Amino acid sequence: MIIIPARLASTRFPQKVLADIGGVPMVVRTAQRVAHLDRVVVAADDDKIIEVCKSYGVEAMLTSTTHKSGTDRIHECATILELDDNELIINVQADEPFIEPDVVESLMQKLSALQTNNAPFIMGSCYNAINADAAQDPNLVKVVLDDADNAIYFSRACIPYNQGGGAIYFGHIGIYGFSKKSLKEFCSLKDAPIEDIEKLEQLRAIYHQKKIAMVKVASTGFGIDTPEDLARAVEIFL
Repeated sequence: MIIIPARLASTRFPQKVLADIGGVPMVVRTAQRVAHLDRVVVAADDDKIIEVCKSYGVEAMLTSTTHKSGTDRIHECATILELDDNELIINVQADEPFIEPDVVESLMQKLSALQTNNAPFIMGSCYNAINADAAQDPNLVKVVLDDADNAIYFSRACIPYNQGGGAIYFGHIGIYGFSKKSLKEFCSLKDAPIEDIEKLEQLRAIYHQKKIAMVKVASTGFGIDTPEDLARAVEIFL
């Protein structure tokens, strides 16, 4: 199951999920990228998004306007859909119109392996190698890993700090996966101070000592965080 949370009133870039990319609204283009992999539902906070999605044949559902995070939004959607606790749910961000299907499939495989091994908490995401210049960009979230490829910390800052030289940087790709049961557990956790400081909801899991399994992928896709990103995306479709 793939759920795409879509919020119209983005604080940094209002209505960006409906921005035109080569004649197709961003959220629709994102849904179309992964539509062949599994059932896709857009969880929206505004009827305008619902109407646009339906006009393109994309399934969409209205959710609350008060959710703090996209994960809370997909949890509401999964609850309304009455998904089984063992259902694996992929959260694809609406501003990822270039997400590669291979990346989504890699995360699906990782979650399935966790489920097979009876992991007590099933949550996963993806990362790729980035250069030192890219690591300086606060819009590109960095992740530091343990020796089992679980996330130790995520930050908008450049981590690890290169005091000793030879640092390798990993960029977080904004895609998450959960079992329905673990998604419910995540959303029941108290907000974490570091989550609010960094404005990164995944830090809630780490703060509460939950493991986030990370999958290394090769990805050239990029999210649309700024008007400059949108201009770059539009150029690709010219």
